[in-house]
Amino acid sequence: MPKSLPPLTWFRAFDAAARHLSFTAAADELGFTQSAISQHVRALEQRLGAPLFIRGKRALILTEAGRGLVPDVAAAMAQLAQATERFVPTQEVPKLTIATSASVSQWVLAPGLRHFHAAHPGVALQLVSTIWPDDFSATRADIDIRFGAQAVVGRNAQLLEPSELCAVVAEGQPIDWDRAVHLPMIQPVGLSTGWQDIGRAMGRRNWPAPLIEVDTHGLAVDLALQGAGVALTHSLIAQRALQDGRLVALDIPQTRAIEGYYLAQNATNLPIAQQAFVDWFRHWVQP
Repeated sequence: MPKSLPPLTWFRAFDAAARHLSFTAAADELGFTQSAISQHVRALEQRLGAPLFIRGKRALILTEAGRGLVPDVAAAMAQLAQATERFVPTQEVPKLTIATSASVSQWVLAPGLRHFHAAHPGVALQLVSTIWPDDFSATRADIDIRFGAQAVVGRNAQLLEPSELCAVVAEGQPIDWDRAVHLPMIQPVGLSTGWQDIGRAMGRRNWPAPLIEVDTHGLAVDLALQGAGVALTHSLIAQRALQDGRLVALDIPQTRAIEGYYLAQNATNLPIAQQAFVDWFRHWVQP
C-alpha cells in the first residue's frame, strides 16, 4: 500500500514560508501563529526525511531539498486553486466576504441582516460559516469573526462584547439550582472555564460533570432551547434568545470568557462596504 501523503496544511505552510522566507510572514498570510507554521514545516521535514530550511537569525534559507520542492508544491497549489475556481459563480456585483463561526452566523448575523440591508441596500454579502480555526485560513475574507483566545485569533483582531459565560435554559425549565442541577449539563468542548469550575465557584459539592458536549456555542444554545438541559455558553451567542424570552439565565458567578469572539478587518478592495458592515455589526452586538 502506498504511503499516505502528508497533510495539505504542511504543504501550505511550506509554500508560504518558502515565498516569504519567514515563518512570521507565512503565519500572517495563512492566519496561523508563527509557532504553528514552524511546527507544520518541521513535521513535513520529518516526514520527508530532509531539512527544507536553514533557520537563520534573521531569515530562512532554503536548502537544496527545499529549493527542489518549491516548484512542485507551488504548481500543486496553483492547480488546486484553478480547480476550485470553476465552482465559484461569476458575480457582476462585488461581494463583501465575511467568514464567521457557525454560531455567529446563526445567532448574531441571521437575526440582524435585514436591518443591515435596510440601511445599506447596495452592499452584497457572501457569508462563509466556519467551525475550526483552520477554516479561516482557507478563506480569503474581507472580515473575519472568529472564536478563540487572544493569542491565536490574529494580531489585528478586536474582542467583541459582551464576552462572558452564562448558564441558560428554555423558558419553563427550572431556574433555581436545587432543581436545575438535576438537568443534563451542556457544554461546548474546549472551554477553559467549564461546568466543574462554575460548580466550585458556587461552593457546591458533588457538582455533576457535563452530560452533553458540543462543538459550537450555537449548538449549546439550540439544545437548551429544545429543553435538552442547562447550557453553559457564551453571552454573545445567547443574548438574542435571552432578550426575547426564549431562554432564561440561571444565576452563576460573573465569569469572564477566556475564549471570546473577535472581529478582524482584512485587506480589501471594498473598504467602504467593509467599514459600513463593521460599524453596523458593532452597534448590533453592543446596542
